[in-house]
Amino acid sequence: MCRAVDLQQAVLAKNDASAKTLRTRLTERGTTVVNLLSSPGSGKTALLERELLLARERCVPVAALTADLATENDAARLARSGVPVKQVLTDGLCHLEAGMLAGHLVGWLPDDTRVLFVENVGNLVCPASYDLGETLRVVLASVTEGEDKPLKYPTAFGLAQLVLVTKTDIADAVEFDEAAFRANVERVNPGVEIVLTSARDGRGVGALLDRTLAAAGGATPHVPVMARRPEGLHDHAQPHDHPHPGAGAGLGDGVGADGHGPLAAPRP
Repeated sequence: MCRAVDLQQAVLAKNDASAKTLRTRLTERGTTVVNLLSSPGSGKTALLERELLLARERCVPVAALTADLATENDAARLARSGVPVKQVLTDGLCHLEAGMLAGHLVGWLPDDTRVLFVENVGNLVCPASYDLGETLRVVLASVTEGEDKPLKYPTAFGLAQLVLVTKTDIADAVEFDEAAFRANVERVNPGVEIVLTSARDGRGVGALLDRTLAAAGGATPHVPVMARRPEGLHDHAQPHDHPHPGAGAGLGDGVGADGHGPLAAPRP
């Protein structure tokens, strides 16, 4: 058991180093990364499509990378916005890692990208422990998932810098208790902003883009209590049993594994 824990800590430490390097390189070139986490079926893709359309209307150069275990359905939907979109298939891996992300950006991410939205694999367990070099970490939950979701997934919600509630157009139909949900979020992440949204009726659309551009402009995002500990994300990793590419040879090595690679040069 101790050996397994030590291996997991080593994998997370390696990922943190890659994330730090990637964050620095993207910041130097003027790109802000947003890491979007949620359960499957939360409405994350639908809301992101609306945000991408809005960014294009505002002439904000954005791009989106979406990760799934299989199919390119989400990328096809997001591509309707007209912005650069890339699909990453993880072949069974339940999360993205910083090295993987870095490798997929090489030769694809447009030089003028101001914001990169990363739609992580639909899963609130292991993705929560992996820093992707983001400036803003956002967790989404739909009104159909239950008010106790933040208590069931404390790491995901506890490390969020913004929480978006989706599908609010059906909140009354499913008897969503907003006050209970807010109280539960507050228990695991005091002070984090919660925004109610609906991709269908437009409620809250634009909030994600606005908060992202504020962060890109120098505003300090919310700092979760859980993230203030000097040990970083490692201590909050939720145990899960599957192989990690960063733990050995293969996917994630080379350019991706250390976060280095021929990304575009910083903007003048």
